[in-house]
Amino acid sequence: MVIHDDLYLISMAARMLEMHPQTLRKYERLGLVRPSRKLGSVRVYSREELDRLRLIKHLVDEVGVNLAGVGRLLSVADSVERLRPLAHDASLARSEAGGGSRRSSIACATLLGL
Repeated sequence: MVIHDDLYLISMAARMLEMHPQTLRKYERLGLVRPSRKLGSVRVYSREELDRLRLIKHLVDEVGVNLAGVGRLLSVADSVERLRPLAHDASLARSEAGGGSRRSSIACATLLGL
């Protein structure tokens, strides 16, 4: 059942992902996803959370990563996403000031995928 555009109850999310609802609950218990709660304790999944669940499913089913490994990979990916704007701002500041090591800026940007 769709509650709002792009928000799905656990049963609909599980069906869309071809997963069992208990699997989604397990992933939440492990901290791999954090669905919001609506109407009391009803789990609601956004498009972003569905994308994250698809990634988890791919890593587990097709790549063979265990759930502890998935947790570590997601943690690193989340850290990179938080650092990306900082690295971009620092790079802009150095280029505007005309100083700094261009080589280290390029290396950092490459590492962060900028």
